[in-house]
Amino acid sequence: MELTTFWFIVIGVLWTGYFVLEGFDFGVGMLFPLLGGKRHAQDAADADKRRRLLLNTIGPVWDGNEVWVLTAGGATFAAFPNWYATMFSGFYLPLLLILVALILRNLGFEYRHKRPEPEWKARWDLAIFWGSLVPPLLWGVALTNVVRGVPIDANMEYTGNLFTLLNPVGLLGGLVFVALFLTHGAIFVALKTDGPIRREARAVAGRVGVVAAVLAVVLLTLLGLDHGKTVSWATTAVAVVALLAGLAANAREREGWAFLGTAITIAMAVASYFLMLFPNVMPSTTDAAFNLTVTNASSTDYTLKVMTVVALVFTPIVILYQAWTYWIFRKRLSTKHIPADVSLEHAAEPDTALRS
Repeated sequence: MELTTFWFIVIGVLWTGYFVLEGFDFGVGMLFPLLGGKRHAQDAADADKRRRLLLNTIGPVWDGNEVWVLTAGGATFAAFPNWYATMFSGFYLPLLLILVALILRNLGFEYRHKRPEPEWKARWDLAIFWGSLVPPLLWGVALTNVVRGVPIDANMEYTGNLFTLLNPVGLLGGLVFVALFLTHGAIFVALKTDGPIRREARAVAGRVGVVAAVLAVVLLTLLGLDHGKTVSWATTAVAVVALLAGLAANAREREGWAFLGTAITIAMAVASYFLMLFPNVMPSTTDAAFNLTVTNASSTDYTLKVMTVVALVFTPIVILYQAWTYWIFRKRLSTKHIPADVSLEHAAEPDTALRS
């Protein structure tokens, strides 16, 4: 196997890891207004406990999950600099919006508990919700357009704009990512919690999962008709079967198997994207002669050799460490484990103490 092909596969694996792991993080954030809203909560204090419970399910792992996308971007820069340059310059605005959304989301995780006022928490709850919704939507739009092809000229420069990316198929890709991640996140909440919120999360996963299945079949069929290969059709079939099996397991209250099903679905969907893309890394709709491929977009052989040695040494270490983290924090949580927030009832006391 050529090193260019090897690194194309590595980048595909990194994106897969990011979407499988960060996908349920995004899903949990999108569930804030629903599972942590007034519809299910008994009162304001109970709603706050529910949101704190949702945060605690992903608290130990969300920042580690984000490392995958940083590694994917760094690997693309080093292994395929022309791909990196074309994509990150041409998709500058959507990538900037993703970055801003992630920053606001992460600030919400860190600052929500810093002050006792409900208004303060409500603003950060909105930041967490929108910061969890916008990235999967725009990732889906961007990567779907990468597979379909975008206008690229002879200088390997993107000649379109933001509205070029917001085409019907691209937007469908964004909706599929949102629906899949929301389903994945709801099943993760059911897997990690106990009590009423566990049942409610399963119900959400069942409803949203059906929508995700329909949208995903339509999207992957549309992409497959233009770019499909035998192997990509096979991974698409596996993705659909895994999602249906996951929803069936969810209905039978087997959250572990359900989570495995949605994880395989996302992994196989991303695999289908990369299989349809290969040997291109960014096809051009302007002229096929301007396609960026694993050959003309790659770095030097020496660089790829050094990267390969580093990856083979450190990747297993990182994966083992992250697996250990998930194992340590594997126990279920419930609102009973969340202590009462005294500041909700006595919000004025800290201010009085400061003034005195």
